[in-house]
Amino acid sequence: MQCPNCHFNDSRVVDSRPADEGRAIRRRRECPNCGTRFTTFERLEMTRLFVIKNDGTREEFNGDKLLRGLIRAAEKRPIKSDQLMQVVAQVEKDLRKLGESEVTSQIIGEYALKYLKDIDKVAYIRFSSVYKHFDSLEVFLHELHDIIDEK
Repeated sequence: MQCPNCHFNDSRVVDSRPADEGRAIRRRRECPNCGTRFTTFERLEMTRLFVIKNDGTREEFNGDKLLRGLIRAAEKRPIKSDQLMQVVAQVEKDLRKLGESEVTSQIIGEYALKYLKDIDKVAYIRFSSVYKHFDSLEVFLHELHDIIDEK
């Protein structure tokens, strides 16, 4: 690691400890040339994840976009924002487990619905009506009957 002071191309690690709840390593370093101490962080580099949308276009996965959709579905429901953020985190974790750099928006919707169903059935129906493109009352009723039959 290059010293920020004298630009010497070597440094000695004085101390290492976990940071950012174990997602990074904080290293305290010292330059053997000038004695300057500085801190570096080592983090796992995540590969970029792309979404293939229904129209065939691709865009980078954006957890905030998914969260906005979940918030809309959960509007005026007794759901904490932390629960919705956990859904987004779990969906992203599941997507990364697939090991693919590109996933379809359908897969994202399925994962989100899987977790939302356990949190709130009304929010689940609202989200699925947008995600599954309910275009008739019959499709909507069919989805409602599926949820009722699960009980």
